[in-house]
Amino acid sequence: PTPTIAAATAAPSSSPPPPPRPAPPPLSRYESQKRRDWNTFGQYLKNHRPPLSLARCSDAHVLEFLRYLDQFGKTKVHTQMCPFFGHPSPPAPCPCPLRQAWGSLDALVGRLRAAYEENGGKPESNPFGAPAVRLYLREVRDLQSKARGVSYEKKKRKKPQQDRRHPPLPPAAT
Repeated sequence: PTPTIAAATAAPSSSPPPPPRPAPPPLSRYESQKRRDWNTFGQYLKNHRPPLSLARCSDAHVLEFLRYLDQFGKTKVHTQMCPFFGHPSPPAPCPCPLRQAWGSLDALVGRLRAAYEENGGKPESNPFGAPAVRLYLREVRDLQSKARGVSYEKKKRKKPQQDRRHPPLPPAAT
């Protein structure tokens, strides 16, 4: 005998399906950028000849990556031979190269430094925090500031002031 249609379509007795999980909160702009930067760096390591693992990545590879990114830069950096060298707003176009802006590189290195540790890298071996990378960033900053005639002054920290509305409490008597 063949089973009836009702018997064939009857649901087997089992527990109800689990409720759907709530979606994770959307990533902040910083977290999204950090993930995108990390994926870009991972792609760079994969396309490197020979391909590199994260464990074998050094500060030299980070510097190579930062120099590679210059080809996608949008900041005009005048050479010393350019008549507009040292002018913040040149009056005419020139053939000087476009580079990554120092501020963009500095922020990128900061995000990658954090991402490296979040992805299992040890802080003491973080190639993004290596002295050579910091020196490179300082050189890029100085070169770009001279080329554009804009100096980067280190911001002075304000001294914390006591709140005048609430004077400190006198010491407790013992």
